[in-house]
Amino acid sequence: MLSEYKGMWLFIMFDLPVDTRKARKNYAKFRKQLLDEGFQMMQYSVYSRYCVSEEVSTKFVGQIQKNLPPAGQVRFMAVTDRQFGKMKVFYGKKRAETEQAPQQMQLF
Repeated sequence: MLSEYKGMWLFIMFDLPVDTRKARKNYAKFRKQLLDEGFQMMQYSVYSRYCVSEEVSTKFVGQIQKNLPPAGQVRFMAVTDRQFGKMKVFYGKKRAETEQAPQQMQLF
């Protein structure tokens, strides 16, 4: 079982310009990179990914930083799985459960 204190959720929040064809292309390229790296959209412009440790989280930050779009704002934030589990989620006024960390696969 994965530790709630060791496992991390990495958030990437961004506001990118989409006022020109080139800017929209950069936005789409950045978003595709996030999806290719295993991030999932939590809300528009907010993506998250579970990482088994802070070191893995730092690795993903470095990979994403190498391909940042030329304009706009991008923020990274990592929280422990325990902190993530305390998040309150609502759809309208109805409370929903937070996403669960993926189950670790055992190959042998």
